[in-house]
Amino acid sequence: MDQLGDDDQVSITIENQEILLSSDSEVESRSSTLNSHFRSFMRNGLIKVEEGEEEHDLMKAGFVSGLRQLGKEIEVVAIHKNLCSTIIGQAKLQSFRIYCEAMRKKCGGNANIKYAWFGSSKDEIYKIISYGFSTITEPKSGECFGIGVHLHPANIHGVLSAVEDEDGLRHMLLCRVILGNTEVVEASSKQFQPTSPHFDSGVDNYLAPKTYIIWPSYMNSHILPNFLLTFRSPTLLSGNPSKIKKLPLKPTPRIKFSNLLSVLSKSLHPSSMVLISKYYEDFQRNKISKMVLVQKLRQVAGDTSLLKSCHEIVSKH
Repeated sequence: MDQLGDDDQVSITIENQEILLSSDSEVESRSSTLNSHFRSFMRNGLIKVEEGEEEHDLMKAGFVSGLRQLGKEIEVVAIHKNLCSTIIGQAKLQSFRIYCEAMRKKCGGNANIKYAWFGSSKDEIYKIISYGFSTITEPKSGECFGIGVHLHPANIHGVLSAVEDEDGLRHMLLCRVILGNTEVVEASSKQFQPTSPHFDSGVDNYLAPKTYIIWPSYMNSHILPNFLLTFRSPTLLSGNPSKIKKLPLKPTPRIKFSNLLSVLSKSLHPSSMVLISKYYEDFQRNKISKMVLVQKLRQVAGDTSLLKSCHEIVSKH
């Protein structure tokens, strides 16, 4: 899903949309039960986003379509928005804005702010909404990339982290995340902070990240929960999440370095190309690692130029 917010616009294409209808009595009974279920969240600055409201429809459509085939078996039960209306909430919001501005200045105008999903148990999410992140635990699904808060740009990669509660419901937070300059973190790494002042957060894959890693020292300044989405899933609740693993995911594009050099040479100064070629030779001679090579590329070419070149290559193949 693209970014959602007061000043953002989102375009979502929905295929084979299904509409479920219930009787008025069913809706009234279920609504009463759910209001009781979410009362603790609503005391901490969350309000329910009603069906038919634009934010609700965008959130629901994006969540369901993001799960592909599994989305047909998902029932979105409720969506709540974090107004940050409590004293603590206001402080968190102000702190997030200050760090956004600081990161923009550090990164030359682009703080690299994204939306990302975080799934967990009802109790843990309640504590996060109330007090912020307080403990670091390994992800409840998927690989662990360092010691930090793991979030996912696509909900399909984080939905298994949402733990069933006593009412058979699962909860996920949609958060705004300040990424700044990212670095690749290897699976099973014990890294818990940036490797240098140049970097601010981690990713599992630089070109097509499925996981963002926010380090412990930044977890309450660089993550702001915006929405709480609650859902039911017969497939997940039955303990059979295999359908997620069988979904046809788009493979991560592989780019030849020679092709990247060719495209970069159109926009970079010849002196920069000489430097990049030298780093590549050092990599071929095992003088530097692949991670160091990528870091050097980013320093010389810049993230914008590098990403633009990679997208140009991928689009031609």
